[in-house]
Amino acid sequence: MAVPQDKDELLAAIETEFGKLNRTLEEVPQGLVHERTMDGHAKGTQMSPFDLVAYLTGWNELVLKWLERDSAGAAIDFPETGFKWNELGRLAGKFYGDYADLPYPRLVERLHTAKARIVAAIGRTEDAELYGRPWYGKWTMGRMIQFNTSSPYANARGRLRAWLKAR
Repeated sequence: MAVPQDKDELLAAIETEFGKLNRTLEEVPQGLVHERTMDGHAKGTQMSPFDLVAYLTGWNELVLKWLERDSAGAAIDFPETGFKWNELGRLAGKFYGDYADLPYPRLVERLHTAKARIVAAIGRTEDAELYGRPWYGKWTMGRMIQFNTSSPYANARGRLRAWLKAR
């Protein structure tokens, strides 16, 4: 899918990639959701489908935090308070731990909720705000949202499909 250039394309990318991901998540046998046999987000680590959903949920909720802080005129600690961009493996581990106690169906529901809230926030935002100016460094708000929603959805789906095929 091409890189979104406006609000409508961003919303379409999110919906399309999330729909594909969701269909693939539905194929994961419940008895295997905690099986850590998939390459993890940090070099040399393994993760489970549960961890992958926790990672996506963590990033989606982080995007919501960014948007809420921006809306309030508050500073945003990109990517997250206490983390630098070169520590994303450590941040992934944090996300795995943040949701470890949730039942898998509740975690998937939480991902759906976060994605719906992002879509609603985009719906309330004008194209000029999403794509008309840099928001973080050279990146627009729309691009930062896309980097952390539709792109990871597509990546996660590919990982899951390969993992399922290997079963």
